[in-house]
Amino acid sequence: MYGGLEVEEKLKSYGGQAVIEGVMMRGRTSCAIAVRTPDGSIEIENQELGGMYRSRIAQIPFLRGLLLLGDALVLGMRALTFSANVQIEEDEKVEGTSLFLTLLTSLAAGIGLFFLLPAGLAHLSESVIQVGPFWGNVIEGLVRLMLLIGYIWGIGRVPDIERVYGYHGAEHKTINAFEADAPLTVQSVATFSRQHARCGTAFMLTVVLFSIVLFSLLGPMTLWLRLLSRVLLVPVLAMIAYEYIRFTGKNSDRRWLKPLIAPNLALQRLTTREPEPGMIEVAIAAFHAMREQEPVEG
Repeated sequence: MYGGLEVEEKLKSYGGQAVIEGVMMRGRTSCAIAVRTPDGSIEIENQELGGMYRSRIAQIPFLRGLLLLGDALVLGMRALTFSANVQIEEDEKVEGTSLFLTLLTSLAAGIGLFFLLPAGLAHLSESVIQVGPFWGNVIEGLVRLMLLIGYIWGIGRVPDIERVYGYHGAEHKTINAFEADAPLTVQSVATFSRQHARCGTAFMLTVVLFSIVLFSLLGPMTLWLRLLSRVLLVPVLAMIAYEYIRFTGKNSDRRWLKPLIAPNLALQRLTTREPEPGMIEVAIAAFHAMREQEPVEG
């Protein structure tokens, strides 16, 4: 699950992502992926981030969200691919075309499940039970929300995904410890919360909630126009949600914002697990490896 919706803070902001038996940590100019190998050691992959993250485009509100999130998807898929390849034999490794097709298929499946299916069910409800467009959009949003929560809960019961959720918790704890200026030791990091305001879970929930508002403004539509609008407006929702998460993450310590952040943090109870000490060790290794590549301050 991606947690790399970084925002500029007083010093630096870091984000990351849980992968298979590991964690990817991302800074301003680089990222590092640490993975527990089958023999119990930790393998680390270092990568430099593209210049987009430091370009003028990255400073343009809304446009930056779409471009950076797109790049983050590719980066996250590369991290997942690396972690998967560490766990399998050399002749079974995934790369190149397989990586691209996996990303494309995942995006198409996500849009179909979380946007087109709820829109179709809502359109059916408007026809069968004769509710107006407003309540039809509310029903669509509620279906979308239930699908999201159900999907997260359901895959979290798969043992392999449950371990990924554990590494997700380790990633959050490590970043929380760093931001609190605490020692990055397993014992110290374990005491911190496994929730974080900039988590990608918060982004997904924000997209769902904002979709209710945005789609309600469109009025009545035919089924095919409704489905087409949902696909075309996905980038718009992504841009709005990115700016919202960026703002709330930057101001998460303000008391008046806490009620708005609370639902995002609550959903993370489903996408994180209390990590094992070995998982925290991997997350710390990834964080240190990333920090070593970052430019020296001052």
